[in-house]
Amino acid sequence: MKLLDGRKIKKEILEGLREELKTLEKLTLVVIQVGSFDASNLYIESKRKMAEFVGIHFKYLHLSISISERELLEIIDRLNVDDKVTGLMVQIPLPSHIHEKTIQNRILPTKDVDGLCAINMGLLVCEDSSALVSPTAQGIVDILDYYHIDIAGRYVVIVGRSNLVGKSVFSLLLNRDATVTVCHSRTQNLNEYTKKADILIVAVGKAKMIKGEDVKENAVVIDVGIHKDCFGKICGDVDFDSVKDKVAYITPVPGGIGQMTVANLAKNIVKAYFLGKKTGR
Repeated sequence: MKLLDGRKIKKEILEGLREELKTLEKLTLVVIQVGSFDASNLYIESKRKMAEFVGIHFKYLHLSISISERELLEIIDRLNVDDKVTGLMVQIPLPSHIHEKTIQNRILPTKDVDGLCAINMGLLVCEDSSALVSPTAQGIVDILDYYHIDIAGRYVVIVGRSNLVGKSVFSLLLNRDATVTVCHSRTQNLNEYTKKADILIVAVGKAKMIKGEDVKENAVVIDVGIHKDCFGKICGDVDFDSVKDKVAYITPVPGGIGQMTVANLAKNIVKAYFLGKKTGR
């Protein structure tokens, strides 16, 4: 078993971007949070540290949980036309009275560094290089490439169908000639699929759901989940201890895909800068 070290790759990516950003005008990332959720707070802090390291101005807007959807849309509209804002993201989850897709689709596609608006999702499916792609999904592909793990012709099973991970990484891998199956909460006999996967990607949001008996011998396992178990220890969607001796490669939690997400967010901000210049935003 070999660990796929996201921390190492993130460090290399961010150090390279830090040098590139010295040659550009100041870029700005705006992160909007509505209310307060412990997991979201941790993610926002990791984004702030990333921005500080590479030299991106970080602006954090913490809004009341009682803000209306209309008021949030008005804030997004103002940031969309602000030439000083390079990238814009609204932290998920949102309170129930605010519709996630409505908010995501209000963000200008060239500022949508989360890669979740309908236009960017469509560009991804159509293999258009101007797409801003979900940093998590792109991070999965990048970590496979970094360790020279073949994608073309491999059978990939994705557990989870969110736009952020499942649907986005499905398109990325299909575009790279993998054969891909997406499983979800309504999939019958889930382990009949997972046991056949050359590459298994798990983004289901349930701690230690995938066990050793659910994976193929010498498979590659990508664990996107992050939780605390009953002992307060950080864990993923995969039961690492029961899987590690059976697989060829696995991402650790923490230290795996979460690190790649931060690195690819930085790459998206730089890409958004050049897209903005190209389109005259």
